Amino acid sequence: MIGWYVHHHGAGHRQRLAAVTRHLRTPVTAFGSGPAPAGFDGEWISLPRDDDDPVDRASATAGGALHWVPLHHRGLQDRTAAVAAWIARARPRLFVTDVSVEVTALARLCGVPVVVFAMLGDRTDPPHRLGRDLARALVAPWPAPAGTGSPDPGGTPVVHVGAFSRFDGREATGTPRPGSVLVLFGSGGRDVTDADFRAARAATPEWTWEYRVPGSAEDAAGDEDVWTSLQRAEVVVVHGGHNAVAEVAAARRPAVVVAQDRPFREQQRRAELLRAEGLVALDRWPAAADWPALLERARAAGAGPWHRWAPGDGARRAAAFLDAAAEEHP
Repeated sequence: MIGWYVHHHGAGHRQRLAAVTRHLRTPVTAFGSGPAPAGFDGEWISLPRDDDDPVDRASATAGGALHWVPLHHRGLQDRTAAVAAWIARARPRLFVTDVSVEVTALARLCGVPVVVFAMLGDRTDPPHRLGRDLARALVAPWPAPAGTGSPDPGGTPVVHVGAFSRFDGREATGTPRPGSVLVLFGSGGRDVTDADFRAARAATPEWTWEYRVPGSAEDAAGDEDVWTSLQRAEVVVVHGGHNAVAEVAAARRPAVVVAQDRPFREQQRRAELLRAEGLVALDRWPAAADWPALLERARAAGAGPWHRWAPGDGARRAAAFLDAAAEEHP
């Protein structure tokens, strides 16, 4: 048995659970706030939130030692107790966290080996170092930087499996329309305004722009499948989140990746790695006048660089590693 904790922010952590568990031999019980993600067939234990009011925010980081442990918060106490009680009952061979330093520490304190899904960014703060030090291994859903090894600064083994998404293995279902741009932004918040989108479109009259941007007045996609939108785009403009980038990679579409402001500069670090792969990736939304050249650069770069970033079997590789890690601890 494997336990698996899923962070509630954004959709990527939940989709990663579904993608990997399709290939796992070992049964999984997953934990998270809210409903089970689509495509996950294992047991799901819904946890109470630990961030609803009232929250004693002054105590939330325990003086910088942890990320989120507000004092006397009933939801935090109840969710911690639920995970610990399940470990005592199920005796799992392995626990996966994606992601939480506190749950990593909890599982390890209960005597269970923990594998942590790594995240990019400047994560040298004490809580992140603690989580890495406690982990049996880190699974990195991106390729190892070309020409280098992949050790964690603290010595924890890092297993690079490449990026993966719910679209891995899908066959192309359409032909891209020449001169078409798809703007793909997720639900985790954005730094870009509707006015920024309109200015980019006005600066590129030879291109036709389409939007999948939750909460934007420009969004006209409705309930259409994201895959369908990707198939008809010649170039995709996408934020720098792991899951969105992996979906564009699976569709093998030329792209302009624009990092958004996130904790620990996660998306800027991903943009840096993507640039090293030969892709067009920016640290911030550019001026409107830059867009004609950027779209042409993306068109010229093509989809070839995606093959190393997202080889197509990343979820299978991650599952094989987790099965082997679970078997190490009977």
